[in-house]
Amino acid sequence: MKRHFRLGCLVFLLCWLVLASAAAAAERDFVVQGDIVYTPVCGEAKILPQGYLVVKDGKVQGTYAALPAAYADLEKQDCRGQLIMPGFCDLHVHAAQYRQIGLGMDESLLTWLEKYTFPEEQKFSNPAYAERVYEDFAAELAKCGTTRAAVYGTIHRQSAEILAQKLAKRGLGAYVGKVNMDRNAPEYLCETSEASLAETEQFVHAPVWTDLVRPILTPRFAPSVTPKLLQDLGDLARRENLPVQTHLSENKGEIQWVAELFPAIRDYPQVYAHYGLYGTTPTLMAHCIHMDMEQIKDLVRHGVYPVFCPESNLNLTSGIMPVRRFLMAGAKVALGSDVGAGHDLFMPHVIVRAIQVSKVRAMEQPEEKALTLPEVFYLATKGGGSFFGKVGSFEPGYDADLLIVRTPAALADRSVMERWQYFIYHGTPEDITARYVAGRYVR
Repeated sequence: MKRHFRLGCLVFLLCWLVLASAAAAAERDFVVQGDIVYTPVCGEAKILPQGYLVVKDGKVQGTYAALPAAYADLEKQDCRGQLIMPGFCDLHVHAAQYRQIGLGMDESLLTWLEKYTFPEEQKFSNPAYAERVYEDFAAELAKCGTTRAAVYGTIHRQSAEILAQKLAKRGLGAYVGKVNMDRNAPEYLCETSEASLAETEQFVHAPVWTDLVRPILTPRFAPSVTPKLLQDLGDLARRENLPVQTHLSENKGEIQWVAELFPAIRDYPQVYAHYGLYGTTPTLMAHCIHMDMEQIKDLVRHGVYPVFCPESNLNLTSGIMPVRRFLMAGAKVALGSDVGAGHDLFMPHVIVRAIQVSKVRAMEQPEEKALTLPEVFYLATKGGGSFFGKVGSFEPGYDADLLIVRTPAALADRSVMERWQYFIYHGTPEDITARYVAGRYVR
């Protein structure tokens, strides 16, 4: 009798799992009709008015002017008159600085860190504080249409794990890092080399990771990490095939400091390369402002992603990244909000600022042509999205990360291109009516 009961329970469980799996798959199978905009190539916007975007199992099947008969039975969402575009990818953002946005913007980088950032980050030693801030951060990130992000936590492992859980709960895709600092930081934020490595190893094996939210090694920047810890992290990256994110050549004072701390190594980028943290595994380097052409070419050879953070670079008077030089050299440039030195999580505003600062640079360096909207939109979607795989475009096989965006009725007679331009320059998060990550609706 008991045997039959157990067998019946097992059959019921298997049936339930099959049905649940089928239901989950069905949720990720749909067709959206609307005005489609995406950039499969840097600088070229592909426009499909009243087109169809087909999604199956969370993957883009294609975009069509007329719906193929093979997809006629899929659930249809009528979004005619609205824009359909890829979700935004923010490749450099400090979640722990979310509550210090706009503070201390008259300071330079190193002073700003000491006066504002480090005291705020210490608060994340309290998991309850992390719960509150990271809940708000994840909600705001989703509201702003960011579907993928590379996110910094703090040195506090438990709080960084909470950050990962909050992003996963929202259904967003992210790389999340526990920061490493074992020197040149306030005592309350300075780890020992051994403890920093041990906590990082525990972090990357924590039971918080999902298909969409994964760990990334995060040495804060070379001045705050000892050679021993840099080497240990490089070894860990190779051993576990873990990606890396950090900062590079943001500020001239920082570059001089690195030269003093590592006198035997040629330059700042080579410090990271020396320890296996420069393209040995997928690598993000934020800022990259003060780099010569040889350094840029070397970055490209290593396959490193330079992350352009225009708002923070202006706010902290760090400089303007020579993005055109990187693009001409073949670099895989991404875009970052860099909150909290950046003051806005809404990536369209970051796109606009990127275009504006490139125009300023072009006035001083005419050979560096200003960036265009289709170019920077690419950086904020497919360019940065490629760090996550096939993300940021509507080409077949790409993850179905998408936004549905309304534009004012007064613009109904405008072209799709013009309504897209309007949203980027004058839109708000409230204009985004729906968000999807890998075909799943984000609430």
